[in-house]
Parts: sequence; C-alpha cells; structure tokens
Amino acid sequence: MNGWIFILVCLAILTWVALCLVYDKRPRFLRPVTAITVLCIWVSALWTLIRRFSEGLGAVTGMNDAAPWGLWIGADVFAGVALAAGGFVIAATVHIFRIERFEPILRPTILTAFLGYMLVAVALFIDIGRPLSWWHPLVMWQHHSIMFEVTWCVILYSTVLAIETSPPLLERLGLTRLLKLVKTTTIPVVIAGVILSTMHQSSLGSLYLIVPEKLYPLWYSPLLPVFFLISAVAAGMCVIIVESYFSAKILRRGLESMLMRDLGRAAGIILFIYLAMKMADLTARGHLEMVFEGSLQSRLFLVEMMGCVALPAILLSIRKFRLLPRGLLTAAFLVMAGIVLNRVNVSWIGMDVSDHLHYIPTWMEIALSLAFITGGTVVFFLAVHYLPIFPRAEDEQIDEQVKSLLPGSRVA
Repeated sequence: MNGWIFILVCLAILTWVALCLVYDKRPRFLRPVTAITVLCIWVSALWTLIRRFSEGLGAVTGMNDAAPWGLWIGADVFAGVALAAGGFVIAATVHIFRIERFEPILRPTILTAFLGYMLVAVALFIDIGRPLSWWHPLVMWQHHSIMFEVTWCVILYSTVLAIETSPPLLERLGLTRLLKLVKTTTIPVVIAGVILSTMHQSSLGSLYLIVPEKLYPLWYSPLLPVFFLISAVAAGMCVIIVESYFSAKILRRGLESMLMRDLGRAAGIILFIYLAMKMADLTARGHLEMVFEGSLQSRLFLVEMMGCVALPAILLSIRKFRLLPRGLLTAAFLVMAGIVLNRVNVSWIGMDVSDHLHYIPTWMEIALSLAFITGGTVVFFLAVHYLPIFPRAEDEQIDEQVKSLLPGSRVA
C-alpha cells in the first residue's frame, strides 16, 4: 500500500507540473528550484546506477521471478520507442510523400527520435541481467525469435536515425563532401527507416502473443502488433506538437501553427480508428463486458481508453479546439500519457493479475526514469543551441518581427 501511495503522489505531482507548464501557471517558488530538482534527480540516478552495477538489479528494483519486467521496460523502452515514432512518420511525409511543407519540423523531429532511441538503448543496457553480453544477438542468430528481430531492427533503425541526424553536425563542422554524400542517400535511408520502424513497433506487440493465458484479456489480442503500431504513430505526432510548442516558447521562435493543427487533426483520426478497432476486437472475442467488471485492470483500461484515447480524439476533431495552441498541447499530453499507460498496462498490470501485485517500482527506478526524461530534454536543447536544427531563414524573420515591436522602432 505504501508503494502505491508513493507512486500516486509522484503521478499527481507530474500531472500538476504538466498542467502548470501548459497554462503558464507555474508558482514562483518553483522557478528557482528547477535546476536543483533536476540535479537531485541526476544524483539519485547516478546512485542507482552505481548500486545496480555493483550489487545487481535486485538491489535497486522491485522486480522478481513473478514480474521480471518492470518500469524500465514498460515505460522507458516500450513507451520510449512509441514516443519516438514521429521520426519515421515525418521523414516519410517529407521525403517519400513529398509533402514538403512539413520540412521545417523535420530536423527537430528526427533529433527527438534519435535521442529517444539512444535512451532506449541505455535503458535496455541497464535493465538486462548481463549487460556485457549485449552483443550476443549480433553473432548468435535466432531466426525464430521475436526478440532477435526487434533487436536487429532497433540497432539498424538507430543507425538510420544517426545518418538522418548527421546533416546539422556536418554543416556545423563544414564537411561539405560528406554532407553531399549523406544527402544523396536520403531516400533509400528513409525507406529503410520506415520499414525497420514499422517492423519493430509492431513486433513489440508480437512479444505478448506467446502468452495468451497470462496477459489480461482486455489487452491480449491477435491484433496486438497492429495496435502497437497504430498507437505509436498517433503518439509520435503528439510528441512533435509538444516539442514544437516548448521549443518555440523557450527559444522564442515562431510556432508552426498550421502544421501543428494538421498533425493534431491526423492524430485525432488515427485515435478514432484505434478506438474503433479496440472495441470491435473486444466484442469479437467476447470480452467487452470485462471493461466494467470493477477490477484494477478494468479501471486502468477505462482510464486509458476513455481519458487518453476517446477524449483527445474528440477534442482534436473540433476545429475551434485545434486553433488553440494550448488546446492542442493538452490533447497531446493526454495521448502521450495514454501511450505510457498502455505500455505499462501490457507489460506490467496486465501480466501481473493477482489480489496483490507482485511488483511495485522502487523510488530508484522512478528516479532513473525521470533522469532519462530530463537528460534527453537537456541534450535536445543543447543540440538546438549549437547546431542548425531549425530553419535559419525563419529564425531571422522572427527576429525582425520581434525587433519591430521594440520601443523606438518603426513599423513599416
């Protein structure tokens, strides 16, 4: 019970902070302690890593034989991969479908996806029992294993993202010849990235097809790979909305309002499709009545589907709502929370069905997860500061508009 109270308090604080950020209502007393809070998280994460590699997983996690996969797999890996799906979506939109008006958000989106996959790789290295054996799948092939396919797809797609992220760095270093070479391979690299990302996004759902008798019926389905892929696409679009909003606010640059509205509308349509498929699947398998049975699993399923799928889908379908940047941001936060909840439900809550859960995350697991989030955010803004991630022409135009509003300036 104490563990649950601690987790609920953490979730309540995170929700409150998110709402404060959305509506610019952050209390004054929070402003000077932001850096201290992040520092405390990183120190806690460092302590966790020292204990994990010196004493083993059992010293820092609540995992056990009944629940061998915990928060780091469910939230950091499964949800992290899904939240980074915006990379292949926007890359395909710009380079394959030739919808070039989305090009201004291509580089920051690819950078976000690359950082997301790097953090996923770090989380996997920390979570596996023998991290020094990470290279085994590269030479010990198991053609019939879903994990083997996921491992190779993630490694190859991370390589693709590294190539796609390299142009800003090459421009900064002045390596024009290498930059031209990278640009000539853009189309085949993007196509490979779309194929690889589609494969492993769905294959993460395929992992659970081998446990039909263990995974709770509200989440188990032969369509689980399809559900994982569709939900990841919607979540990836919403990550782009959140990223664009805060980068515009912090860096004092213009928000691509029209692009954000289009992404919100597309995400809403995908969410409606996802919701309809989930309800049709539950009906076809005869498990629809389990939604209202009152168990922990059914309540979390209702929160996931009603609060994080149906509600944002309805909001994003309303044109007046999409015209409000904060409205888009609120809906995007709901979808992002929903994808995290879904992956946690599948990998933890739905797999640990009993009167009392066998696994409760420790504070060290939560601290390390928060360190991933804050660390990735810091690296993103450092990259944006030192590399040409956003279009220069747009930034110059915005600077001129800002200068024209200063006292003593002439307005043409």
